[in-house]
Amino acid sequence: MLRFTLVALVLAVALATVVSPFASPSPDGLERVAADSAFLDRGRAHPIQEDAPVPDYAVPGVTDARVATGLAGLAGTVAVFAAGLAVAAVVRRRT
Repeated sequence: MLRFTLVALVLAVALATVVSPFASPSPDGLERVAADSAFLDRGRAHPIQEDAPVPDYAVPGVTDARVATGLAGLAGTVAVFAAGLAVAAVVRRRT
């Protein structure tokens, strides 16, 4: 089980870091609808988005956009894995 978890983590980190910089720059569904309906410019970020550690899927301060996006993918993958480990630890203690 430990080997599978480590292999899965390494694969997820590799994909998030290497593949995410090649994601489409096109707007997602909601952003596209807002643009098509001509109210995209009236939207504003929620306060929690303004304080996000990795806003707009890129690490701030990194000048290369692909590297910034790859680092954001790495950070997100590690954060989700850590949260999953924490939930698993809590569930394991209760049973």
